[in-house]
Amino acid sequence: MNPPPLAEQAGEARPAPSPWVLRFASLIPAGAEVLDLACGSGRHAQALAAAGHPVLGVDRDAAALQSLRALSGVRVLQADLENAPWPLRERFAAVVVTNYLWRPLLPRIVHGVDEGGVLIYETFALGQASIGRPSNPQFLLRPGELLDAVRGELRVVAYEDGFEASPRGAFVQRICAVREGAPGSMPEQPPKYNL
Repeated sequence: MNPPPLAEQAGEARPAPSPWVLRFASLIPAGAEVLDLACGSGRHAQALAAAGHPVLGVDRDAAALQSLRALSGVRVLQADLENAPWPLRERFAAVVVTNYLWRPLLPRIVHGVDEGGVLIYETFALGQASIGRPSNPQFLLRPGELLDAVRGELRVVAYEDGFEASPRGAFVQRICAVREGAPGSMPEQPPKYNL
């Protein structure tokens, strides 16, 4: 029996997972460990754990992490990713990042994807300041910045950069990229997505 689509597993206590993350979650090797970086309240950690992935949720907000501690399949780590040494082991089968940008970490995030693994990244882009927050350019991706971050290390599966009208208007940049290398790490046929 197949598990229900990730969107149905997410529950109602947290905001819905990003459609971008759900679209490419099928590229994560079955049962493989996922790093949900800057996970906040854990909308992706919960959905991915429910799909059978052990998840490590990392965030600096202890209160946000508290609600994740009771979830089966989810470990949490409170860490200040911006002002302290990198607290994690080298690589994960998948790294998921949404609504977070700290440029000095981009090389570590990309390097943190193991062979046969996937990076799913989505955050705000330049243009966002014209419609709302965040407005500081330090937290907004420049055109093609995620493409530049993975160039030479990961193979791009999908990329978007532009304005998204719903659920609330936002300028976003997204990438899904894989580290090739392990036999059988990429499906022979394009995956079928639960949209």
